[in-house]
Amino acid sequence: MATSHAEKQPFAAEVDQVLSIVVNSLYSHKEVFLRELISNSSDALDKLSFEALTDHGLAAEGEPLRIEIESDEKNKTLTIRDNGIGMTRDELAKN
Repeated sequence: MATSHAEKQPFAAEVDQVLSIVVNSLYSHKEVFLRELISNSSDALDKLSFEALTDHGLAAEGEPLRIEIESDEKNKTLTIRDNGIGMTRDELAKN
């Protein structure tokens, strides 16, 4: 597990509206949206692997890199979680 301090940043948006726009407007097929989220997780793992080459304390020794996909039929949610590296405040502001 990374030793850096994760900081939550507020995100102001109407989530249902944003998701509707993204899924229905930007992607012609809904599965592309899911593939993009998984690709983002993969990028976070790649970034962690690369940065850990010079910052040996960044990743916990022996902990495998992973992407978890969890569905909750009752709440109708799909959660994609990874243990890669997040974005810095500057990266978040730019993206």
